[in-house]
Amino acid sequence: MRAKAARAPHVPKPVAGVGLLAALIAAPLAAAPLPAGINLPAERAAIGRYQDYDQRLQDIGWQLVRSNADFCPQTIPSVGLQLQDLASYGRPEIARAALDMTGNFAVQTAAKGSPADLAGGFTRNREIVRLGRVDPNEWPSAKRMDWQRVARAHDHIDALLIAESGVEVGFADGAAVRVGPVEVCATRFELMGEGKVAVADGGRVVIGIDFPAFDYEDAMFAALVGHELAHNLLGHTDWLNRNGRAWGKVKRTEREADRLIPWLLANAGFDPAAAVRFMREWGPRHSVKILRLPTHDGWAKRARAIEDELPLIAEAMAKEGRADWSRHFRREVDPAQGR
Repeated sequence: MRAKAARAPHVPKPVAGVGLLAALIAAPLAAAPLPAGINLPAERAAIGRYQDYDQRLQDIGWQLVRSNADFCPQTIPSVGLQLQDLASYGRPEIARAALDMTGNFAVQTAAKGSPADLAGGFTRNREIVRLGRVDPNEWPSAKRMDWQRVARAHDHIDALLIAESGVEVGFADGAAVRVGPVEVCATRFELMGEGKVAVADGGRVVIGIDFPAFDYEDAMFAALVGHELAHNLLGHTDWLNRNGRAWGKVKRTEREADRLIPWLLANAGFDPAAAVRFMREWGPRHSVKILRLPTHDGWAKRARAIEDELPLIAEAMAKEGRADWSRHFRREVDPAQGR
């Protein structure tokens, strides 16, 4: 689902491949005069809005990947912690002044119900000076719009969770918190600072801050996130890369992702019928040109395909207390074959 992006000044914009390649050492963070006309309260509010949206995405994403971990083909240890690196902003010096920070790394979000949230201490914008034994502020970075370093920090945390069964995070105020992981489905969630995009790339779900689903109730927003997550869980990116992206093959993966949504919602405690409402109530209002191509069924047909899953989910929940899609979900593509 794509539409023309609208630029959000000074707010980070995570997109695959956009990180600058130059390995420049970050300049010393001595205070410098800001450009004339900068309204720090307005900048702080813009950053806060971005963080509010990211918090909601991480909360919903965590609920989906944690509750479905028993059924995912690949899981990873996670603590539900999302970092921010001011080098990823268009104007890091403005963000630093707006947030009253001296370094670059700080807490962005702790997903609701995650180990980081339950441990306490991971409050928004709390400055970080240590991940394990490493200070990520000392890593090389481009001067601005660099998402490579924050991705490296998240990779470093993931490695510590595997090697040391946890991570100790040190804060600029001298405190430290150690937190241990739980298993979740292997996907990260990222918020774009602009645009109406909603995509999955096999390892990430990326949602644009202007996507209309942020106005939906939680269950319907979870249906959007669940559709993109389903692509990752079902291995669609790899399957299409191996077998080509003919319209018929793409349509089958889209239909399969739609049909998995209510299974994911049911395990996460949402009403699985919210996926049907998403297609029927909101889909036609926000149609975009891509959905007129032969790669997608029409909204009504998509809703019916999802609705057909509801009795199967109800039966599984009644008999087993969970919607085990790893056993009961009917695949439309063979992940090991070109059909």
